[in-house]
Amino acid sequence: MLGRQMICLRDPDAAHVQLHFSSAISAGTGMAGRVVSGPAAQPIPAAVTGWGHELRSLWAFDPEMIFLNQGAFGATLRELMVVQTEWRDRMERQTARFFMGDLPKLIREAATELAQFLGADPDRTVMVENASSGIMAVLLSQELTPGDEIVLTSHVYGAVRQAVRHVAARTGARIVEVAVPVPVAGPQDFVSAIAAAITPRARLIVVDHVASPSSLILPVAQIVALARQAGVCVVIDGSHAPGLLALDLNALDADYYVGNCHKWLCNPKGAGFIVLGRAAAQAATLHPVTISHAYGQGVLAEFGKIGTRDPSAWLTVPSAIAAHERLGGAALRARNADMTVAACDAIATHLGTELAGPAAMFAAMVSLRLPPEFGAARPETAAALREALWQSARIEALILPLHGALWLRLCGFAYNAESDFAAVAQALDALRDAAAREAGA
Repeated sequence: MLGRQMICLRDPDAAHVQLHFSSAISAGTGMAGRVVSGPAAQPIPAAVTGWGHELRSLWAFDPEMIFLNQGAFGATLRELMVVQTEWRDRMERQTARFFMGDLPKLIREAATELAQFLGADPDRTVMVENASSGIMAVLLSQELTPGDEIVLTSHVYGAVRQAVRHVAARTGARIVEVAVPVPVAGPQDFVSAIAAAITPRARLIVVDHVASPSSLILPVAQIVALARQAGVCVVIDGSHAPGLLALDLNALDADYYVGNCHKWLCNPKGAGFIVLGRAAAQAATLHPVTISHAYGQGVLAEFGKIGTRDPSAWLTVPSAIAAHERLGGAALRARNADMTVAACDAIATHLGTELAGPAAMFAAMVSLRLPPEFGAARPETAAALREALWQSARIEALILPLHGALWLRLCGFAYNAESDFAAVAQALDALRDAAAREAGA
């Protein structure tokens, strides 16, 4: 159904809450509130004509939850679990021939299909376990000396910040973390902050494509151009990008672009990648964190042979890409973004707050500020509120402190409907009313 919908909810005291969701999407909204998934896995149809709760049986979800956190650890499609098991069975039928004979070619075939999806050169695309291991491989391959500077923004993912801290402590490099307060006025806020931080000692810039805490899409093309002009290596953490955004990594040509396949591509956990830019590939300084038999044989061989591990998640990636396209591909991404941005804007309006930036800087993951009455901007407060949402309404979402406030991050995907977001507003109202009654007791 196209156009505007009004969803009316009641809080525990029977006060009406009205949320207006305006979106030009075509989606099946299913049942309001909690949804019961079917007991058996259903294959994705050859062509999906609608999205919403009716697709929940494609995942192995807790039947009573509202899942709005695809951007955290993803949620693997049931059919891809079957594909992964088939790869494991093939591996275990004859492990010696599989690892010594079949696997190198299979990894390159999977990496080639992934590269085509990313708009990247297969000869500059390698598989890693996840974005964190990819970032660490890049950091360890840099020749940093005491006083060299590594530039980050305040939107950096926590694990990446810790990896940079580790490398800086070992090399004597200095971390320059520039604050980009939220809400941002636009993409130029990031460009200006990073440009101001680049000094003659800057050697490395590490930035997100889609920032985990704020959900903002950073202007990575402008940042790459800025870094190249300054002669500084740039690493893009694209953990959230595959399956969320359309990508053309050849055109971007960042020195290193690192990403995950388990989030928005719904692949089994354990499949990430690094795409090397043209200059980085020519320099040939990148090595995997685990050095093994293929050391010195080139980046493709080295990353393809890092010791005995279960490669089934890597080999499932082509099936995940095919499943993403059957779920709708570009149309699915557009629908998810339209629904999520409109719904989060409605929740922010209802709460009297704001999004972390302009609507154009979001896709299907959006962060909105919670009002002060939900507590101080501390990690323990955020964790308690997230747990309260789960215990009171079985809503899985992310809450975290950023720049002096608590921010609620919500993700919309193929299995979500607008009523899921309306349930969040209802649950927040109930928690706020309960806290007010307790304070007044």
